[in-house]
Amino acid sequence: QIYESYLEAGSDIIETNTFAGSSITLAEFGLGDISYEINHAAAKLAKKCTLKFSTKEKPRFVAGALGPTNKTISVTGNITFEELEKSYYTQAKALMDGGVDIFLVETIFDTLNAKAALSAIQKLFEDTSRKIPIMLSATIEQNGTMLAGQDIESFYTSVEHLKPLAVGINCAVGPDLIKGHLRTLAGIAKTNTFCYPNAGLPLE
Repeated sequence: QIYESYLEAGSDIIETNTFAGSSITLAEFGLGDISYEINHAAAKLAKKCTLKFSTKEKPRFVAGALGPTNKTISVTGNITFEELEKSYYTQAKALMDGGVDIFLVETIFDTLNAKAALSAIQKLFEDTSRKIPIMLSATIEQNGTMLAGQDIESFYTSVEHLKPLAVGINCAVGPDLIKGHLRTLAGIAKTNTFCYPNAGLPLE
């Protein structure tokens, strides 16, 4: 019903409800060992909805969401690159097997975490001899950088070589404080840019 409400409103792309679908995050709830099944089901369901609404004039697409996990390499240091990469590989494979059209690595606040996800995706492409577009979305905090300290220019420079379909900003500070960073990103990006902010910082 949620997927379809977005499609009814005219969305071209909907994302899977798999933001917290990595085995690392799901382990907190005792569900780490069924990460593949959860992500595969989410992707199949979203794909079923887009097929229902797609027309020749207006095709609809599914973005497989890969969130940042509840552990970070740079900020908390409580996980390794290899552990993250392995978890992301399982999630990405499930999403691809379930029929997603795009990978969306989102709410990136530690570039090393994102690189683990991207490394896993590249390995998946090699293993399956299939490729789908990648979108990346960073989160900028109130101090003007990601939680791990990179600003939007540094972040874009570090992922540009992957030739993503689009690079954007989401979450964190809300529309008003995000404008300047989005303008900076749009000025340097050699690809599409996008933004989906939240409502902003809570009123104290």
